[in-house]
Amino acid sequence: MVVGLPFYLGLSALLFAVGVLGVLLRRDPLVLVMGIELAWNAGNLALVASARYYGHMGGQVFAFVVITLAAADVAVGLALAVLLGRSRGTVDVDRLRWLRG
Repeated sequence: MVVGLPFYLGLSALLFAVGVLGVLLRRDPLVLVMGIELAWNAGNLALVASARYYGHMGGQVFAFVVITLAAADVAVGLALAVLLGRSRGTVDVDRLRWLRG
């Protein structure tokens, strides 16, 4: 059985939806970062599958750039979570009212 482009795009959409739901429904900073990473990786899956299907390397190169940005995103997000935990005593996103401006 050959798995085609529609399967990968559907899987990408499902992963993206799970990532967005993780961001919207949970208040733990680590779960927020994981949801964002899942959404980034869903986009990467769509880029790589489309690049493979159409025979162009541009999508794979762009996916590599997105992976690099996602790694920076995780580093900054985890650093903020550690900083908030040390300074405020909590990492609950709902209790951090001073971030609202």
